[in-house]
Amino acid sequence: MSVLEVRNIEKHFGATRVLEDISFSLEQGQALAIIGSSGSGKTTLLRCLNFLEKPDRGTISVNGDIIFDAGDPDTQKESEVRKKRLHFGMVFQSFNLFPQYTALKNVTLAKELLAQEQPDFKARKKEILAQIQADGEALLERMGLSDRAGHYPSQLSGGQQQRVAIARALALQPDILCFDEPTSALDPELTGEVLKVIRSLAEQKTTMIIVTHEMAFARDVADQVIFMDGGVIVEQGDPRQVIDHPREERTRQFLSRYAQG
Repeated sequence: MSVLEVRNIEKHFGATRVLEDISFSLEQGQALAIIGSSGSGKTTLLRCLNFLEKPDRGTISVNGDIIFDAGDPDTQKESEVRKKRLHFGMVFQSFNLFPQYTALKNVTLAKELLAQEQPDFKARKKEILAQIQADGEALLERMGLSDRAGHYPSQLSGGQQQRVAIARALALQPDILCFDEPTSALDPELTGEVLKVIRSLAEQKTTMIIVTHEMAFARDVADQVIFMDGGVIVEQGDPRQVIDHPREERTRQFLSRYAQG
């Protein structure tokens, strides 16, 4: 069974159709790379998956359960949106860290807030918070940031901030980890340290969707690649087929422009 099934998703902004008939699936432990020019719909697709935007048509299923159906109002209740977002960990282009909190607090905050809703939180508060902190410290260690746990975002490099953002997304143990061009806000010398972390997550079989312009990285790390243009999926398949031997003219033109640019 697929972890994620996206079927016939469409999204309009006024008269502009940003996504049209988007369908794909993702298996447990797979990494999917989405490539395409700016404005092709890649970020909007991630925002629809994370319910930051509401699709106008189509369905989204996680682990066999339909969590969104544009034709079924019961799947669109605002009270359920936060719960549905927990399926997707989101790492944005900009780091979106809370400047007033340390790296560790940025990682643990969401889990602490959710824990307060547990019926036994008051009775087990000290134990629960201690475990959350230990889990946060372990995530920062995975990111190579154990010595930065007490630092504030302003005291961290861009690459370090993005690694904190990755740890924060992992903290809630999402079914799918989503990256929206995670290196686009970084200087070239810092890009490698973030890509190294994502590569490590792929090796650990973390289920991921990665919107990226790093073609060599997509070829080497992804299990499948989708090329989008004008809000549609033009081509999808094995990364070496799509990137090295594309079948569609639009894919070839995009990769040619990218190689030249």
